[in-house]
Formats: sequence, C-alpha cells, structure tokens
Amino acid sequence: MGFRTFKDRFFSALVLIFTACSVVPLFLILFQLFKNGIGALSLELFTSLPKPPGEEGGGILNAILGTFMLIFIASAIAVPAGVLAGVFLAEFEGKFRNLLSVMVNALQGVPSIVLGIVAYTWVVVPAGGFSAFAGGVALALMMFPIIVKTTEEAVKLVPLSLKEASYALGANYTKTILKVVLPASMGGIISGIVLAVSRIAGETAPLLFTAFGNPFLNLNPGKPVEALPLLIFKYALSPYETWHTLAWGASVVLIGMVLILNIILNVAVRRKWKPRW
Repeated sequence: MGFRTFKDRFFSALVLIFTACSVVPLFLILFQLFKNGIGALSLELFTSLPKPPGEEGGGILNAILGTFMLIFIASAIAVPAGVLAGVFLAEFEGKFRNLLSVMVNALQGVPSIVLGIVAYTWVVVPAGGFSAFAGGVALALMMFPIIVKTTEEAVKLVPLSLKEASYALGANYTKTILKVVLPASMGGIISGIVLAVSRIAGETAPLLFTAFGNPFLNLNPGKPVEALPLLIFKYALSPYETWHTLAWGASVVLIGMVLILNIILNVAVRRKWKPRW
C-alpha cells in the first residue's frame, strides 16, 4: 500500500508540473500583452480610423469591423458545408466516405499561407483584385476541417435509441437527422464552430494574399478590407511609436473578442443544448 500511495502521489505531482509548464507560458504572454496594451485602450481606439503616419491618436475601427466581416463570410461558407460533411461522415460508410475523411484530414494539416495562395488563385485572380470575400474563402478553408471533425464526433455520440425511437414514430431519415440528431448534438457542433472561429480570428498569412488590408472604412465585401491581425502585423513592423501603441491595443482587443465569444457561446451551449439522454 505504501508503494502504491507513493506512485499515486508521484504521478499526481508530475501531472501538476506538466500542467504548470503548459499554463505558465500562456499567463506570461497574456501578462506582457496586457501590460503593453491596456494603456492604449480608449474610446477613440474603437470609434476612430487610423491617422496618417507620425500623427498622434487614431483608432482601429476599420480593422474591428473588417474582422467581423471576414468571420461572418467565412462562417457563412464553412458552417453549413462543414456540418453537412460531418453528418455524412458519421452516418454513412463506403469508398466516398473514406476518401472524404482522408481529404478533410489532409486539409487540416495544410499551412494557412498555402490556403491563402489557393484562395488568391481561386478568387483574387479571376476577380481582378483583393477583397473581403477572398479573405473569407481563405478562412473558410481553415474552418471547414475543424467543423467537420467536431460535428462527426458529436453526431456519433447520439445514442442509437434516439434514432430508433424517431423511426418508430414514423419519421423518415431526413426528419430524424434534422429534428433529433442535430438538436441532440448541437452542443458539440457549436463548440466546434467556436473553436474554428477562434482558430481563424488571429490568422494573418492568408489575408496577405486575399483581404490585403485597407486604411479606410470599407463594408463592401468586393473590396479590400482591414483586419486586426493584418493591422497588428503592419503596425508592429513600422518605425512609428504611435503605431506600435495601436498594435498593442489591437492585440488586446483581438484577445478580448475571442475570449468574450468563447464565454458567451459556452454559456449558451450549457444552458440551452444539454444532452437529452
């Protein structure tokens, strides 16, 4: 018993040590981020456009709205396609299903900058210019495999008894999927969507080839648009101290957006979409 107690405490200590090794760097990054960026937060930061180089003040309103636009376009493309593909992988068997699974796994491992080049070839070149839509396509390619895999696993967790009960009541396969399977697995699907949005919110490389950036306020998806990751990248490399301050502030805003989105959706998932079995 003494040796078993020693092993239990030893491995418990190892778990705590490795947990600290994972968490401490994250807190150090957040501390450095808020230390340098909290002073840049102001009403002007959220309500004003960037000023010319060298001038004091200015804001990042164009980048905030551009980020929301890109996330909306990417979600509108990736969420329906990803959920449908995830249900297909969970419900069907066959060669096409296996091929689709391999393609999704391969897409998940493609570097983001390569997806940006693909979107550049598919959208930017035929359209003859950069645009928010092209950026949304690039980000949708990144979201798609994440949503597919989480949807597949969530649907597989739905008990077979729920489906059989639906069939016993006279529902066909389509109604069973729409009325029983998807609502029962909605919590996992929403979690996957949140994870995918968090993944793309800070991406810069694909947007360099697609959205390109815009110092002005633009709500036209057919024109270049600014985004927080792009703004942070450009301002951090600039020689102007004012732009460095805005870059730190934009970093805090981006982290805050992702954190608030995760909290809101996780609370909604826990309250509304609880397992029904």
